[in-house]
Amino acid sequence: MMSASNKDQTVRVAVVGASGYSGEELVRLLLRHPSVNLTAVTSRQYAGQPLTNVFPRFAGCPQAASLAFVEPDVARLAQEADIIFLALPHGVAAEFAIPLLEAGRRVIDLSADFRLRDAAVYKDFYGHDHPAPQLLSQAVYALPEVYREQIRNAQLLACPGCYPTSILLPLIPLLRAGLVSPEGIIANSLSGVSGAGRKAELDYLFCECNESVRAYGIPKHRHLSEIEQELSRAASQTVTLQFTPHLIPVNRGILTTLYLTPTEPARGKDAAAAFSQKVSACYEKAYSQEPFVRRLEGKALPDTKNVVGTNFLDVAWRVDPRTGRLLVISAEDNLVKGASGQAVQVMNIACGFAETTGLY
Repeated sequence: MMSASNKDQTVRVAVVGASGYSGEELVRLLLRHPSVNLTAVTSRQYAGQPLTNVFPRFAGCPQAASLAFVEPDVARLAQEADIIFLALPHGVAAEFAIPLLEAGRRVIDLSADFRLRDAAVYKDFYGHDHPAPQLLSQAVYALPEVYREQIRNAQLLACPGCYPTSILLPLIPLLRAGLVSPEGIIANSLSGVSGAGRKAELDYLFCECNESVRAYGIPKHRHLSEIEQELSRAASQTVTLQFTPHLIPVNRGILTTLYLTPTEPARGKDAAAAFSQKVSACYEKAYSQEPFVRRLEGKALPDTKNVVGTNFLDVAWRVDPRTGRLLVISAEDNLVKGASGQAVQVMNIACGFAETTGLY
């Protein structure tokens, strides 16, 4: 395990499932990371092919020139890497996590396999028994801005989902401060098509998605399980929310709007302005020192075009003086802050590197 005392060393890293959208994004970020030696990239589909043949975008990168996709062999991964990123579907990631942890390697999992604390909740939302329930108690839900200290010494790190990140970061400080009610929360999210992963399915073909917007996964999207788990921890009581995700015809990006009930009167111009100042102070306290959460004041509102390709989450808020409700809007890149960029941020924390290394 690398600590802050040896933060200037280079860490050996492997990516399992490197041919998916999140895997490709991980490879992009890790190739340019000054403290990483990317030693292995796996893909059953492309095993034996040079990385730059499959992803020509990496041509010209010296480290990429020597890399070829290999079969995902646990023994080889444990020998060649200190940290292994699992960019795999849920249910599959655990098959690799178990032996890699036994071999003393640090695992950063981008799937949903270790995000939940309760195996029964996992079965309820994912439709099958948890493949490694014995590991749930040691896994850390790796949302950096909330669980930074727990991340530092963890061997099994479960990266949050893209939708949860867009909801939890804006909402957790408000619940902790008691500014909004934990009841009646509504979250509407719009996501680019890459959120479905790199797969050939009818619903995600160009002619099915282009010039079309649709809701899906309602009323019980799988990400609800981790969202409600983390909001309940923040509120110190059970939280149940209404969540509606939508597919929009863009490649990447998530925009989320939260509809919240203040715990004090906020109807009317003066009351709304006073409550908005409290929200501003809450976010200032929570995120003024956070490198990847940008608070938009004034008339600015989050826009996916300003976060795509970055590890930033932008957040803004408005108090509606007519209804007394608080509206909070966030934007992120589902493949970066919502997946691979956040995973690299987690690695930086765990290894004692500067948290922004390789992400600016």
